[in-house]
Amino acid sequence: MALFPWQRQKEFFTREEKARIVEAIQLAEQRTSGEVRVYIESRCRYVDPLDRAKEVFDNLKMGETDLRNATLVYVAVKDRQAAVYGDAGIHEKVGQKYWEEEVNKMLVVFREEKLAEGLLQVIRDIGEALHYYFPYDSTTDKNELPDDIVFGR
Repeated sequence: MALFPWQRQKEFFTREEKARIVEAIQLAEQRTSGEVRVYIESRCRYVDPLDRAKEVFDNLKMGETDLRNATLVYVAVKDRQAAVYGDAGIHEKVGQKYWEEEVNKMLVVFREEKLAEGLLQVIRDIGEALHYYFPYDSTTDKNELPDDIVFGR
């Protein structure tokens, strides 16, 4: 039992699901110089989850990648809200409509109570886009951001 029970990390995923999500991030990043992060919290403090995603993106210092090609997948589970925020480098390649379509795909799967599956799908899709626009280069590539899932409050 935790000393401060209100500080326990929310368990939105099984251990296996967490491992599959991290593995999907790593597989996506093996084919690109781009970076993918996943941020999960219970509630979104804002009406627009995209505003929260941008705030989280900035707090995680994701805008500091060399090619500005990091992407954040944001989900507020209890509020049933999601957003995908891409830095300037990838955003100018795929455009706003692409991010909106990815969020819609996620939300369809989330409605079936399959949070991990929705995340896996969007991570794969983003990985493909990053691979297309920012292919892996063994001479210059480095993992600029951690691959773990970040859990908020």
